Amino acid sequence: MRFGHAAELRAEFPELVAGVLYGDFGGGGAGGPGGPGGPGGGAELEARIAAYTDVARRRLAEGTEGEFPEVRAWRRTYTRLGLRPTQYRCASESLLRRLRREGSLPRIHPVVDLCNAVSVAYAIPVAVLDVDRVAEPWLQVRRARGDETYTAFGGGDERPAAGEVTFADSSGRAHARRWTNRQSGYSAVGAETRRVLVVAEGVHETAAADVAELTGAVEGELERLWGVAPKAALLTEAGPEFVFAE
Repeated sequence: MRFGHAAELRAEFPELVAGVLYGDFGGGGAGGPGGPGGPGGGAELEARIAAYTDVARRRLAEGTEGEFPEVRAWRRTYTRLGLRPTQYRCASESLLRRLRREGSLPRIHPVVDLCNAVSVAYAIPVAVLDVDRVAEPWLQVRRARGDETYTAFGGGDERPAAGEVTFADSSGRAHARRWTNRQSGYSAVGAETRRVLVVAEGVHETAAADVAELTGAVEGELERLWGVAPKAALLTEAGPEFVFAE
């Protein structure tokens, strides 16, 4: 199984830095990451989520998310893609906006909740996908051809327009819309999830250092909270592909 960005996309956005992690939690259900009362739940997880969320709150106390360099860089990227950046926001901006307005983050699944908290702390979009819902042998961030199928969280299928940046697997299924705007409900992590792929992407000036730090933070949390030893990598122009789940 492979993950990477199309060469054409990397050439168009050379500032892109991506950190990726693959984690195998063993059995799903009650014994997996989403099981009630299972590993990774309880007070320790809540404390870690709160710690990362507090980092974001401190930043928001000094200015809105639209002023953050990480968010501003994604807005510029969306403009280059021909999108209105205040209509289609990267995932981290949307979470920060919700945190500022409502004072809390959505609760979806323990692993996703943790990654959302890390995302707002670093203001960098983080995707979490159920690997078993991704068609082998590859998942690639590329421009859509126009024949891909995307399943929304609320149900119903959509077709990303040709040229839109998406996460597409080898079967032609799209697992994201507008790059880092929103993920697909098809590969969303749930109670039966056993294997996850975590992807963090930055395009701001200090992305190389920040994405590396974020990736290390998630790696440490997965090991601490769930006893998982993730496989992780920082993708570069010289090493643009992540091979996992061999």
